[in-house]
Amino acid sequence: MPIASLSRFSVPLDTDQSSASQGLLMPKLAYRFRVTLVDFGVGGAPATELTKQVMTVDRPKPSFDEQVIHVYNSQVKILGKPKFDDIKLKLRDDMTNLVTNKVGEQMQKQFDFFEQASAASGLDYKFTTYIEILDGGNGAYQPIPLETFEVQGCWIKSVAYDGGDYSKSDPLGIELTICYDNALQTVGINGGLVGLGLPVGRTVGTTAIGS
Repeated sequence: MPIASLSRFSVPLDTDQSSASQGLLMPKLAYRFRVTLVDFGVGGAPATELTKQVMTVDRPKPSFDEQVIHVYNSQVKILGKPKFDDIKLKLRDDMTNLVTNKVGEQMQKQFDFFEQASAASGLDYKFTTYIEILDGGNGAYQPIPLETFEVQGCWIKSVAYDGGDYSKSDPLGIELTICYDNALQTVGINGGLVGLGLPVGRTVGTTAIGS
């Protein structure tokens, strides 16, 4: 016998919506995720080794600059250039020094701290970050990305190495602040663009009134 009352566990919708009574949808869970860094560091152990040591990560945070047009008795606000806030990525610092070494390699790509020489161009040091929200599959059941953010043009803005503390038993971590140029959103395995990056066409008004 179906448990009909479970369809009531949600917000009631207007009758002209998809359903007047709709059950609660399964949310994405914060712990089901995977981070992969591509072209990070200079070689040796693959950068995907860092995936196993990820503790926390932000998702992209896009926003627009605000432009104010002053008119007679008021003002009109329009959007300016888009921008992305920095991403925080926290890694566990393992006993093999793999994580700290890879982070150091990437920093060296950006700037040679021994020779005091900088990279010639962004192409020499930028990497790509993939942030995948997964469905919980594992082992024989391949995990399916519910959503993937491809974060492009990444470089490390700052590194914070955790220090020692006699009063704690927590693992030492390394927090990266990652600056980047763009982020695109896809769905599923090798899925197409959705959300950020979805081709929606450029809307052009028929008049010059922009407000």
